[in-house]
Amino acid sequence: MQDFDSIRPYRDEETRSALDRLVNDREFLELIGRLKAPTFNRIAPGLMRQWIRRWLLRHFGDADTIDGVQNRLYPFAEQLVEKTTTHVTQTGLDKLEWDKAYLFISNHRDIVFDPMIVNYLLHGNGMRTTRIAIGDNLLQNRLFAEMMRLNKSFVVKRNMSSPREMRDTYQTLSAFIHHSIEDNQSIWIAQREGRAKDGLDLTDPAIVKMFYMSQKKTGKSFAECMNELRIVPVSIAYEYDPCDVPKAHELEERARTGAYQKHANEDTDQIMLGLTGFKGHVHVHFGTPITDAADTPKELAERIDAEMHRHYHLHASNLIAYEMSQTHRLSHQTEPAMPETIETAEAYSPADIEAARAELERRLESADAALHPFLLAMYANPVTSMLKATTESERS
Repeated sequence: MQDFDSIRPYRDEETRSALDRLVNDREFLELIGRLKAPTFNRIAPGLMRQWIRRWLLRHFGDADTIDGVQNRLYPFAEQLVEKTTTHVTQTGLDKLEWDKAYLFISNHRDIVFDPMIVNYLLHGNGMRTTRIAIGDNLLQNRLFAEMMRLNKSFVVKRNMSSPREMRDTYQTLSAFIHHSIEDNQSIWIAQREGRAKDGLDLTDPAIVKMFYMSQKKTGKSFAECMNELRIVPVSIAYEYDPCDVPKAHELEERARTGAYQKHANEDTDQIMLGLTGFKGHVHVHFGTPITDAADTPKELAERIDAEMHRHYHLHASNLIAYEMSQTHRLSHQTEPAMPETIETAEAYSPADIEAARAELERRLESADAALHPFLLAMYANPVTSMLKATTESERS
C-alpha cells in the first residue's frame, strides 16, 4: 500500500491517532454539536463541546481498527437514515457473494449520502463496506479529509496541470483499484466526476478507460481486465433531493451566464444539507456483476447506463415531474411521450400521486420561477432515461 500513500485511506495502525486528533479538535466538536443538538449548541457551545467529546470517547475511545470504526458508526448511520427517510429499500444484493470484492459503479446525486447508503446496506446485510472514491476538492476541508480517510475513502485528483500529471494520476488510481479488488476490498466510485444535478445518469467512458490504464502491460485485453473487477452498476433513487434547489440554482446560472462560481463553504453546506435533509423513500438497486464486459470503454459505459436506467426505482415524484414538465413545456429537451401506463417497481395509489403533486408544487412555489424548469427536469429525467432504455432494449 505504500505505493498509494498519496491517495489511500487510513490503515488500521493509523486509526487511533486520527481519532485522537478529532476528539481534541474544537472545530470538529462544534460540527458534531450542530448535527446532534443545534439549538443547545447555539445556546451553550462550550458545554456542548465538552459533552460531545465525552460522548465520542465513550463510543469510539477503544476503536483501534478501521473495521472497528465502521462497526461503531453503523448505529449512527441507522439513526440518520431513520430521521431523514421514510424508508430505505434495496434489490439485487441477493445476487452478490458476501466473501467477494466488487467494483460498484454508482450514479451520483449526493456527495456523502450516496456511498453512505450503499455501505449501510452492505453492512446491514453482512457484507464488508467499500473503499470510497472522493474528489480532492472535498479534502480542502481538513475535518472532512480526516473523517473520510477514516471512513475508507481514497482520493481522486481532479485539477491537474499537465497531460503527464493526468496520466500518472490515473495510472496510480487504476492500480489502486485493481490492488483493492485483488486484496478483496470492494470499491465505490461515481460514474462520472461530480453529481448528476440534472438527473441524467450517464457514465463517463474516460472513467471506464482509466480502470484499464495500469493493466495494459499485462497483455490482458480490456474485457478480461474489466471482468476481473466484477463491476456492479448501482442506481440510487431518492424520492426527494434535499439539495434540489441549490442544484437548480447552479444549473440556471450556468445556462444564463455560461459559468458558475461556488462560494467558499458550498461543498460543506451541501454535505450537511444532503445528510440531514428529508429524502423520503430511498431505493438502491445493485445490478448483476458484469462477467462478459464489452471490448471498449464506450460500449461498457453504455451497458452500465442501460442497467442503471432500466432498474432505477421511479417514485411518484418522478412521474408527476415528468407529467408537469410535458404539460407546461418546461423541459429543455424533446421527451418521449409518457405511455398511459409505465412499469414501476412500486404501485402508486391516487393518494400517493396527489401527495407527490402537492409536494412538488410546494417546492416550486418556494423557489424562484427561473429555477422551475431545472427543478422539474432533475426529477423528470430519470423517467426519460428509463423510457429510452426500455425502448432500446425492446428493439434489440
